[in-house]
Amino acid sequence: MMVMLVEIVVQVVVLRQGWTISSGPRRRLGGMRIGAHVDPADPLAEATARHAEVVQFFLADPQGWKDPQARADADALRGADVDVFVHAPYVINVATTNNRIRIPSRKLLVKHADAARTVGARGLIVHGGHVDKGDLATGIDNWRKTFAYAEESGGFATQILIENTAGGENACARRFDALARLWDVVGEFGVGFCLDTCHAHAGGEDLVDIVDRVKAITGRIDLIHANDSKDGFDSGRDRHDNLGSGNIDPDLVVAVIRAADAPVVVETPGGATGQSADIAYLRKRLNG
Repeated sequence: MMVMLVEIVVQVVVLRQGWTISSGPRRRLGGMRIGAHVDPADPLAEATARHAEVVQFFLADPQGWKDPQARADADALRGADVDVFVHAPYVINVATTNNRIRIPSRKLLVKHADAARTVGARGLIVHGGHVDKGDLATGIDNWRKTFAYAEESGGFATQILIENTAGGENACARRFDALARLWDVVGEFGVGFCLDTCHAHAGGEDLVDIVDRVKAITGRIDLIHANDSKDGFDSGRDRHDNLGSGNIDPDLVVAVIRAADAPVVVETPGGATGQSADIAYLRKRLNG
């Protein structure tokens, strides 16, 4: 009886901490596991090619409005010893005042969250969006309405991770003063946050102490996009580069990862070769 009670307590602790129990070594799902954004055709093969512990991919054309389709490898993805994240299409902008974009964006985001759940995704990353004209407050309220819309059908099936963006003067998640206004509205829905180092640099937010500043607003960082930037500080241009090849001091990227203590995805160029080098660089720096 005592043994059974101990086993039950262990199971409860494991579930609350986000761990898994298997016949092999235990691993924590969180922490500094490192991987890459990969081609969606065979994410697990891409992970193997990069020695990645994390994969991120699209479930449909990132520049289109097509619904995600069922995947033949869904069971394999759910059962793999790889953390899975899904990125929503770039076209989604739930903040806009344009009804022909905002309403389809809400619907498509729900569908992608449903599909992301089928592959065991830990989060669905979506850009913060922007308002083409008018007051940013309208865009922020449109984010609130997005969660209210989802709750009509039971809420998002996969946790939404809002990502900071690089450009736009009326963006909801470029400047952190706007991000604070956004979180005042959406924080109650349990939304997560994805911090992109290139976007922050290009968006005019210094990487020094950025983790503290983000957590003071959101209370959390669920994923790091560790990217260098081809362009200068506050350029407003979203162009990623391999670590150490662009305009960001790689020491700052490493410091951000250490402070955030969250899974890491590189969205850098060069395919498996370029991304493997970035992953190896981060592992060496973080383990050194």
